[in-house]
Amino acid sequence: ELVLWIGHLQWHHRNRGSTEWPEPVLHAFKNIECRDAVLAYDEKGFAKDESGKTRFVWDRRTYKVDPATGREIPDERAVRPLETFQNPRPATWPEADFIVGNPPFLGTKRMRDDLGDGYVDTLRETYSEEVEDNADFVMYWWHKAAEEVLAGRTQRFGFITTNSIRQAFNRRVVHRALERGISLRFAIPDHPWVDATECAAVRIAMTVGGLSYQLTPSGVVEEPPPPDPSALAGDLWLVRGETPVDDGSHTVTFTMFRGRIGSALNIGAELQGMGALLAGEGVCGLGVALHGSGFILEPEQAAAFRRHGAGVIKPYLGGSDLQRQKRERYLIDFSFMTEDDARHANPVAFNHVVAHVRPERIVNRREAIKKLWWRFGWERPEIRKAMEGLRRFIGTTETAKHRVFQFIDGKILPDHMVIVIASDDAFHLGVLSSRIHVVYALAAGGTLEDRPRYNKTRCFDPFPFPECTEAQKAKIRQLAEELDAHRKRAQQQHGLGLTDIYNVLEKLRAASASPSVSEGRDGSPSRPSAGALGEAALPLLTTKEQALHDAALVSTLRHLHDELDAAVADAYGWPWPLADEEILERVVALNAARAAEEANGTIRWLRPEYQVPRQKPETGDRKPEDQPELSLTEGKSPDLKSGARKSARGRAKSDPSSALRPPSSAVRRPSSAAKRPWPKPLAERAQAVEAALAAEPKPVTAAELATRFARAKPEDVAEILDTLAALGRARRGDVKGTFLR
Repeated sequence: ELVLWIGHLQWHHRNRGSTEWPEPVLHAFKNIECRDAVLAYDEKGFAKDESGKTRFVWDRRTYKVDPATGREIPDERAVRPLETFQNPRPATWPEADFIVGNPPFLGTKRMRDDLGDGYVDTLRETYSEEVEDNADFVMYWWHKAAEEVLAGRTQRFGFITTNSIRQAFNRRVVHRALERGISLRFAIPDHPWVDATECAAVRIAMTVGGLSYQLTPSGVVEEPPPPDPSALAGDLWLVRGETPVDDGSHTVTFTMFRGRIGSALNIGAELQGMGALLAGEGVCGLGVALHGSGFILEPEQAAAFRRHGAGVIKPYLGGSDLQRQKRERYLIDFSFMTEDDARHANPVAFNHVVAHVRPERIVNRREAIKKLWWRFGWERPEIRKAMEGLRRFIGTTETAKHRVFQFIDGKILPDHMVIVIASDDAFHLGVLSSRIHVVYALAAGGTLEDRPRYNKTRCFDPFPFPECTEAQKAKIRQLAEELDAHRKRAQQQHGLGLTDIYNVLEKLRAASASPSVSEGRDGSPSRPSAGALGEAALPLLTTKEQALHDAALVSTLRHLHDELDAAVADAYGWPWPLADEEILERVVALNAARAAEEANGTIRWLRPEYQVPRQKPETGDRKPEDQPELSLTEGKSPDLKSGARKSARGRAKSDPSSALRPPSSAVRRPSSAAKRPWPKPLAERAQAVEAALAAEPKPVTAAELATRFARAKPEDVAEILDTLAALGRARRGDVKGTFLR
């Protein structure tokens, strides 16, 4: 309280000059208390084991030198008792007009290091309905302050947090508050800061929240008006420039925008409400999480170990390897094996894992990681299944300054810092590499320090790919192949990193940014291009940058990106160029339209040949005539400008099994030995043909589609396909006589 008073007096003096202070100068309001701000409990104790003895866990700080390897490993003798908390509950706060705070900058890992496993587990359980398990510590303050405002006990609150408040788990806390009636009145999404604890430069965010509606006066019996998050506009300040100062601080200049501020701390489309689409189910995921660097081998070690069992020695790729010249490294992979199987598969490699992995794994708090110490912490069976048989797949580094997608050799096993898209189709690479997807991914994903993160559940799962002609796909494939080859050639021939290459590319783009597009931006969370600040602020390429430009042919790279952006926009049927906020609005609208289609049984699978056979029919052996009707007249393409639609996640909330149940178009395509029945009523035939067409991985003729049914005549199928095309429920392929959904 004393510190806040001193700050208030300093602020008052700086803004109003010298003045006579009332006596006493400091007032004891007694509304700041020295206690736990988020967790209340009756008594603290220690956990007991089955024999009644106190349970101890590693202190997460003390290490020792392993005599076998010379590496530092956790010291299992350095332990602390596992704390328990009797009758835990959310802490109550004193009533205050305003709440201001700078809570500890603790992410998930540092919470356990600093607060202990017992406290963190209790805190997570206490707030399990309000705050996500992976949310940062500060979000408990943010949630509680929002609750105080919603209850009418506080007018406004303001917090300094890390800029990770925009990451998926933290953003959900903000989004729920906005839905209930909180309005962000002021925000800076990304600002330099010096962490006093670590004495390191970090990036922070600032947010101020208040009510977006007027509370009913006390004593009046009346229902409060519904929350309207768009009712009150806020001021969004984006950092325009940063100049370091000798004392370690920065002189910062801003560009201010005014409008409704969303949970991503942007103005424009609200991305948090977008639901995951079934179309991309099962084809995107993280690489393996090792939980032990001892699994990694240098080439010489791998060659020696391979002589004792080559099947478990696999090429390895880390996230940083995608951004720079790839290092040759390998992994010992005992995934899915028992301990005996692993020991016999490669005794020498197993011995290496015993010495280099086991010591740190046996002190891990997760039981599975502790017991299965010879295996990766996360083996990712689903995404590895999707990668089987692919000669290559698409990957991007989870956290990187520039969002770059590229093809990776199918023999390589990537780690958890690589987001894997299990597709070898250059069409998918092209769409992901386009500005449309990158702008969306930057807005939907969070940041780590000042580097954007690609979050699968927010950046990939809800993103709608274009439905286009084969000619449009071929154009995108061609440009994507050229783009991928061009970058790889620069990396291999000149040893250049993608970060350096794209730094120069962004400088070129900024120098010639179109004012008509840049001036239209109103607060996308992605950093505004320097072109929006005026060309006078842009330095020319340095000598080093010019040399890199010439070696990597960066102007050609830029041209390929420009061509690809235009081709992808054409595939969507959108004009080009578009301002960032226009891109986001269109993506949000298309996501809603696709979700509505999926609710009606139409799923535009990304890899139908892989995804469709994995779907289990919803109705088992139920006869076709018992299937729910899918009316052609009621199934028109939804209006992209319409309001809220049920997302895949929304459907799962109302009916948990519905998001898992595939519609009729998702059922495994019957083989010649088990063809689809050919219905008698014409309306049911139309439904069956449309469902069969949706399951086809490529355009087909009426005769080819007729073979999917028992006793269907090609001419009947052709007539139905012509009707579907006329109604907009099917499209004609580039080859005469072919159709696709």
